[in-house]
Formats: sequence, structure tokens, C-alpha cells
Amino acid sequence: MTEGSASSSTSPASTTTDQPAEGFGIDTTRRDTAGALRDYVSRLRGGQLGALPALLGLATLFVVFALLSDRFLTLGNLANLLSQGAGTAVIAMGLVFVLLMGDIDLSAGTASGVAASVMALHLVEGGNLLGAMGGTVFAVFCGGLVVAAVLALVMRVWAGAAMAILGLLLVLLGVPANPWLEMLLAICVGAAIGCITGFLVARVGIPAFVVTLALFLAWGGVVLQLIGQGGTLGLRNDVMFSVANGNLPIWGSWLLFVLAAGGYSALLLIRHFNRLRHDLVAQPTPLVLTRVGAVLALGASATWLLTINRSNSETIQIAGVPYVVPIVLVLLVLGTFVLDRTRYGRHLYAIGGNREAARRAGIDVAKLRMSVFVVCSTVAAVGAIIYSSKVGSVDPQAGGGNTLLFAVGAAVIGGTSLFGGKGRVRDAVIGGAVIATIDNGLGLLGQSAAMVSIVTGLVLLLAASVDAVSRRRAAAVGR
Repeated sequence: MTEGSASSSTSPASTTTDQPAEGFGIDTTRRDTAGALRDYVSRLRGGQLGALPALLGLATLFVVFALLSDRFLTLGNLANLLSQGAGTAVIAMGLVFVLLMGDIDLSAGTASGVAASVMALHLVEGGNLLGAMGGTVFAVFCGGLVVAAVLALVMRVWAGAAMAILGLLLVLLGVPANPWLEMLLAICVGAAIGCITGFLVARVGIPAFVVTLALFLAWGGVVLQLIGQGGTLGLRNDVMFSVANGNLPIWGSWLLFVLAAGGYSALLLIRHFNRLRHDLVAQPTPLVLTRVGAVLALGASATWLLTINRSNSETIQIAGVPYVVPIVLVLLVLGTFVLDRTRYGRHLYAIGGNREAARRAGIDVAKLRMSVFVVCSTVAAVGAIIYSSKVGSVDPQAGGGNTLLFAVGAAVIGGTSLFGGKGRVRDAVIGGAVIATIDNGLGLLGQSAAMVSIVTGLVLLLAASVDAVSRRRAAAVGR
């Protein structure tokens, strides 16, 4: 079993004789902390590294840039770092679902650009997409939403069909411009794109690489058609601008800490003591308490630092946790729950581990393959909203360039395997943090974009090498 699937299969129904606990867990509740640590080291030697290499790399980058630049660890730069890497991390979260199946979605970047373009066009034109697009383009666009809904219904991907139909209604009804509806429309467009991509891969049987490469080019052309050569659509709206540039109030920042860190800690403790009470496999209590203490301490420290005024002006106050933090946390919690605690998630790991065996076990492989592309494009649309908010506009290059490459790199650097069957949503967040740190740190040192690409590429190559080596090691020791 893979690391991700092993952790998701440790349910309350598991016994203490056949399933290891995740992290420092062991296969019996009677061993002490030292035994759990030895077991963890043994699994590291067996190739089950998880996100450890990425975390060590991130820590190293922080130390290096802190020593080379006196501005790196300033409050303003750290807050900017959070919003700077959020877009990449969010798109990478969706890509994790596709990578788990052993597939790839090269069109996720430009698909997010299409979603951003429709969102911006609807906002700028006051909800009149017919007038903005012209009759022919508008008819083709609506027809695409209808086709996406039909394809999703054929494959019984109900969520994708519902989102495509909702997007069609928003367009046809000509609802007035509203920032919340614009963002909803972008997400619906992303879901519709995923339905088309997933159907071509899962039902028609075209290799994912070919389909998504073709759509990468096609969606880039759609963005250019919607915005126009050399054009730019400004997002002159306070709500949309605040998505990536605004901050929670001080009280809201501490409330987020209570809900996130406090909720996670409470859930961890409840699950742990419930397992002990029922004599099920569990981590040693001291290690659980250490993890809870670390989460609370780090969360409280980060919240306190972000609630300090980081403005350079005496007349302007900038304080509070950036809005992108709760957005990323919600997606992280939701994605982790789906992969770790649902049958759908277990089936994804099974298909990624052995597609033919999963098919023979009765899993609807085609349906699930289509669904992950829907998830990927939908989440990519959320990333597009963050990207667009960060720069305050949408241009013909939206979603192009290095957007996809950095997103795939974030997932792989964080620990998700390109071979399928291994990965977690948190990998995207960790990898996104690594890429954002490289970009931010080299920028502070005055390095060019070329150097940023070179360093990021080398880090990605190193991560892929670690994955390949760990897989060989795991196969050699029979894990």
C-alpha cells in the first residue's frame, strides 16, 4: 500500500494486527515512544519519506534566505509570501487528484485562465456576456456548457453536471455583475472544462498527455479570443481585490486560530483516546501530545506575528491574517477529508496503485478518472481567482507561462508521485511554499526570472529523483 492509502485505511474498524498507524504510529498499542520512533526510522529507511524531504528543503531555504537578506524575515515579506504562493498551491491541490491516478493535466493552467477571463468579462460588462462576446462566440460558449453537462450526466459525475448547468443559468439569465456571482461563475466554468477533459480521457480513451496538451493550446486561444490581443480586463472591485490582498480583522485572525489549530488538536485528541479506549492501533500518547503542542504553539505564534501592524506608514495600518490563508485551509481540510476518510478517496489510491486490479475489484475506473479532472479544473478556477485578485486584472497570458509548470512542480516537490498512487493534498501546500520561497527569496536578492526558473527546475528534478529512489527502496524491502 502507498503512504496516502495506508493512512486513509486506518479507520475505527481496523485491527491492531494488520494496519500501522500513520506518522510515528506502530502496530500495537503496548509499545512505548522509543519503539514508535524506531519504527518511524525503519520506514524512512524503507523509502516511505512522505513530505519530509520537502519540509527539510523548505527549512533550508528559510535559513539561507534569512542569512542572505535582512528583508526576508520581515513581517511584511512573510505575509506577502503567503499570498504569493497561494495561487500555485491551490492549483497544485487539484492536480494532486489527477496525479494520484497516474495521469497528468497539462491544461489546468490555461483552463484557469479561461475561468478568470469569463469572470472578468462578466464583471466588466455588467453581466452582459452576449454583448461582450458577440453572438457566435456566446452561442459556442453556451453550447460548450451544455455539452459538458451532458457528458457529465452520461458518466454519472453528478457534481460536474450540476456545476455546468448552474454556470449556463448564470450566463443565460444575464444576472447583474456581482463579485460573489463572478467567482461562482468562474468555478462553474472550471468544472465544465474538467467534464470535457475527463470524458475525452476516461471514456474516449485518448491518453491524458495528448488531450491536455491539445487543450492547453486550445484554452490559451480561448483566453486570447475573450480578452483580445494586448487587452487587459481590470478587476475594479473591492471584494475581488481583497481575496489575495486583504486581511482578516484582528479578532477574525484569532478566531481562525481557534477554529483551525484548536479544532485540529481537539479532533486529534478525541480520535486518539477513542482508539485507546477501544484497544485499537494508536500512536503513543506523548507523541500525540507533542504534535498538539507544536500545532498550537506554531499557530499562536504565526497569528500573533500577523496581527502586528506591518505597514511602513504611520497613518495606515496593515495587520491580520491574509484572506488566502483560510481559503487554502478550507481546501486543504476538505481535500484531506475526501482522500483520507471517504470511499471515493480510497478508490483513487487503489486505481493509482493498480488500475487493472481496481477494475476487477468492481471500481468504476472510468467514472473516477473523469471525476478527478473535474476536481482539478474546478480547484484550478479557485487558483485563478486568487491569481487575478493578486494582480488586479486578467490579461491574454492568464494561466499561461509557468503557471502549470509551477503547480505540477509544487505537487511533486511536496511528495506526490508522478507514477500515481502516492500523494496527499498537503503536498501541494508544502511544495507551493517551497516554490514561493524560491521566487520571493531570489527576488529580494535581485536575481532575474531566469535564475528563479533554473533553481525551481533543479529543485523539481531533485524531488523527482528522491521519489524514484524511495520507490525503488520501498520495492527492495517489500513495503
